[in-house]
Amino acid sequence: MNIKINTRTEKDLLGNKEIPDNFYYGIQTFRAVENFNLSNNKLNQFPIFINALAMVKSACAQANFKLNHLDDNKNNAIQYACQQILDYKYHDQFPIDMIQGGAGTSTNMNINEVLANIGLEHLGYAKGDYQYLHPNNDVNMSQSTNDVYPTAIKIGLITAIDQLNTPFENLIQSFKRKSEEFSNILKMGRTQLQDAVPMTLGQEFGAFATTLQNDLNKLNQIMPDALSVVNLGGTAIGTGINTEVKYRELAIASLSEIMQRNISSAPDLIEATSDMGDFVLLSSLLKRTATKLSKIANDLRLLSSGPRTGINEIYLEPRQPGSSIMPGKVNPVIPEAMNLACYQIIANDLAITLAAEAGQLQLNAMEPLIAFKLYESIDLLGKAMKMFQHKCIETIRANAEHCQENVDNSIGIITALNPYLGYETTTRIAKLANETGQSVLALIKAENLLSDQILADVMAVNNMVKPKQSV
Repeated sequence: MNIKINTRTEKDLLGNKEIPDNFYYGIQTFRAVENFNLSNNKLNQFPIFINALAMVKSACAQANFKLNHLDDNKNNAIQYACQQILDYKYHDQFPIDMIQGGAGTSTNMNINEVLANIGLEHLGYAKGDYQYLHPNNDVNMSQSTNDVYPTAIKIGLITAIDQLNTPFENLIQSFKRKSEEFSNILKMGRTQLQDAVPMTLGQEFGAFATTLQNDLNKLNQIMPDALSVVNLGGTAIGTGINTEVKYRELAIASLSEIMQRNISSAPDLIEATSDMGDFVLLSSLLKRTATKLSKIANDLRLLSSGPRTGINEIYLEPRQPGSSIMPGKVNPVIPEAMNLACYQIIANDLAITLAAEAGQLQLNAMEPLIAFKLYESIDLLGKAMKMFQHKCIETIRANAEHCQENVDNSIGIITALNPYLGYETTTRIAKLANETGQSVLALIKAENLLSDQILADVMAVNNMVKPKQSV
């Protein structure tokens, strides 16, 4: 049984096409769907980006209305349509692949067509009746993909970074709480996987919090301001062709009002249209955080290793059986998943770098990949941080007794005795401990090298893990 689908006929440079009448997008979006079926990652999976596009279109329409290029009915229709998008309606009408040729033209036309058809219905006309509200002539007035698309990427990324702050800060606070909880648990620090000198488990977790806080600070200090400088009004290559002198100022003022943030115009629109430096900078900061998080995940896997034949200084909450053949085995699956997410973000940085380098003359045609990978990295990082916090960090327990045993049995504590006994004596004691298997403390007591009082003072937790006032 064939079900008849009502269609409307739309035309473009290449000819006519029948578009299902329930689609709010039009012929150019339809062609993009046919052409680009590459990544299975669609524009509708990135609602922040769609909303950013609607904000830019709203600002541009307001500017054109103030310049008397759009009448009241058309401007109201566009504003209504933009608000519908910002209310998370019609997001299913953005089906194009994030990886697309054409420097983002498919994305720009997708939002133009959807806004036009929402607006047409609002005005009482049928979808596709573009003589009353046209995707190019009206919705895209005074614009080009080459200024709208990168501007939308930037303001969407500002919102994405704002949203990333919550899981980022929550993870940092989780590490800080563990640092306080473990503040009196003495353990051995390690360099090159060998025993070094004592520290507390709290210091170790505090360092995790500090290194992530540094990254969050840099992200918030650098990126919002950098991303707030846009090339809107530059149109095709930055010359501002097809715009009036006051258009750029009006459009950016409207965008600032919509965003409730100071958005400014790039001082050189030709440079800003072709340059991808801000995107590379953001990607490098995300890669930096991913690199640190992967290292932290590796540390937790090492510290929990064994458990009976490994370091076994902390317990990770069991999350699932670890083997199909080995009964009782439990794997550190959450830190491992964090590693994998971090590797993807690091790989995305390479893709962004290559795409940024591939710009030619007055435009970078590879912007769609840059947009895709930046939004993907931020989304993945936020989800991974949330998983890491709730399913790993918050439930970590310390094996305090084993930590203390490691300290007592380690030759590494000899370093703390070096100021009292001298390098030659401590080296001899360390060698003897290695040869006999006796503890350093037992050998010192046997040779009566230091009094019990001095040993107790040296081995006190506070004296072992920070500089002394005097020796």
